[in-house]
Amino acid sequence: MHTELINSAKISNPMDYNTAFYIRLSKEDDSEKESESVTNQRRLLQEFAQKHRLSVAGEYIDDGYSGTSFDRPDFKRMIADIEAGKINMVLTKDMSRLGRDYIQTGHYLERFFPANGVRYISLLDGVDTGVDSTANDITPFRAIMNDMYAKDISKKIASVKRDKQRRGEFIGWKPPYGYRQSPHSKNVIVPDDEAASVVRRMFELALTGVSCRQIAAHLNEAGVPTPAVYAKLTPARMGPYSGQWAAERVNATLKNEVYIGNMVQGRQRKINYKIKECRKMPPEEWVIVEGTHEGLVSRDVFDRVQRLIESRQRTRSRTYDYLLKGIIHCHECGYPLGVINRKSGGRELLYFVCRTYQRFTKESACTCHCVRVEIITAAVLEQINALCREYLDRDRCAQVVAKQQTQNNAAELREKELVQLQTQLTAKLDSVYNDKLAGVLDDADFQRIYGSIKEQRQRLQVKIKQLQRNVPPPAPPEQQAQELVERFLASTDTNRELLVSLIERIELTEQKELHIHWRFPQMNQR
Repeated sequence: MHTELINSAKISNPMDYNTAFYIRLSKEDDSEKESESVTNQRRLLQEFAQKHRLSVAGEYIDDGYSGTSFDRPDFKRMIADIEAGKINMVLTKDMSRLGRDYIQTGHYLERFFPANGVRYISLLDGVDTGVDSTANDITPFRAIMNDMYAKDISKKIASVKRDKQRRGEFIGWKPPYGYRQSPHSKNVIVPDDEAASVVRRMFELALTGVSCRQIAAHLNEAGVPTPAVYAKLTPARMGPYSGQWAAERVNATLKNEVYIGNMVQGRQRKINYKIKECRKMPPEEWVIVEGTHEGLVSRDVFDRVQRLIESRQRTRSRTYDYLLKGIIHCHECGYPLGVINRKSGGRELLYFVCRTYQRFTKESACTCHCVRVEIITAAVLEQINALCREYLDRDRCAQVVAKQQTQNNAAELREKELVQLQTQLTAKLDSVYNDKLAGVLDDADFQRIYGSIKEQRQRLQVKIKQLQRNVPPPAPPEQQAQELVERFLASTDTNRELLVSLIERIELTEQKELHIHWRFPQMNQR
């Protein structure tokens, strides 16, 4: 049948044509790789050209490009040659080689080629725009069928990727900063020592109360390459701050659960199979699988950093840093207090002020609440120190943290890590065995992959035994609380991380009175 379609074309005046061979192959053709190969397409086109004594003006090959997009280098080169008058005939093996987007394909067949005097021939479809035939009449339907095929393939690929994401397998083209692909499996990530040390340093700085902007400045001063520079990626366009760390990048890193061993994927999704652009997905639609790889920081450190970041997001001011930033609010309207700068006696002083009052002064929406920052800070620290000493003196530390002990003690974190490691082993073995049963893996591949996983399992079992030997007895609630309070008393004037750990919210009333809301319910009942 193919031969009949090829021979159906009649070219009575071959010298009038300058012919272009257009050849395309993409990943979607893998199942038919032999029949759709570049070599096979070229051979068919050459046979046709020789039979009809056509002059070949050029060969245009897009190898590895999807037919759903016409943004292909050699296709665009062919179009430019058509517009320059170098080509007036285009040959393809079939219409799907030209493209699988029926709208764009129709544009070239019905508008662009006729307008530029180009005769198009699809050998296996029997399409020839140079003659009047019934095959040409059904060309739009062929284009639609090719488009539907591309859509079906896209759905299947998306489904496979989604399945892998739910199993916690890494499917991205580049691992997150701080990780690299495992040498044993492209779907597993392991720490990249050089970048991982930078990530750990960022969390350490954040714990001391350093802001994201200050961390970015520190990294830039130290000459630490950004994730893009480290990965040797070329930016789409260069700007004045290209290659520089930014507060937004640091913020995104500190919020990423991948650094506690959870695989986070599906943050973006392609709009559809024809459009390359991706749409950001809301966090509730991300695919998060816990315990898929080795974390770079502990859950406790991660949670403490999140509280610090959240406290800063509650204030609009980015000009001044002060100990109570983001956690002090107006008692009357509930809005976070801002600060203003006033000169007095030759020096600059910061004053708290209600943002609602600032924005709606004429409407008398609230009152000023104006008071010096250092006075309020000193009053807060005095209450904290007094309360902490009271708890120490009355030996009430156990009551303060008893309810928090289960989720915070080191023994539970180690136990959770053991469970995660065991789950990871079981999932890998099940996946390989299922692939063997489904015929995806032959015996040779199964034995090779099974051997690799077995080796990983032995290493993990050694690690599990080490963890079991090193698990210390959990500290009693009294000791945990006492350590926390003593650490705070030694550094209340500088340690923002401990301040945020103890206090959830501070409210300043119109009469300049303070209401402190503690994170521990027992403290609020004092």
